Amino acid sequence: MEKIMLNVKGMSCGHCVNAVEGSVGKLNGVHHVKVQLEEGTVEVEFDSTKVNLEEIKETIDDQGYDIA
Repeated sequence: MEKIMLNVKGMSCGHCVNAVEGSVGKLNGVHHVKVQLEEGTVEVEFDSTKVNLEEIKETIDDQGYDIA
């Protein structure tokens, strides 16, 4: 199990939180996703044998947010 903290730009409201947590949380191998809106961070705990960091980043990007 790995845990990462990503700095994400462009998140500003509850919809942003739901979009990121919902989409990343659906990835196979992701066990926990927590957006800290005030800090602009996304914490992800995942199984690196099932999903990789690039897939997580792409999923956030697909929601319209930028990884800093």
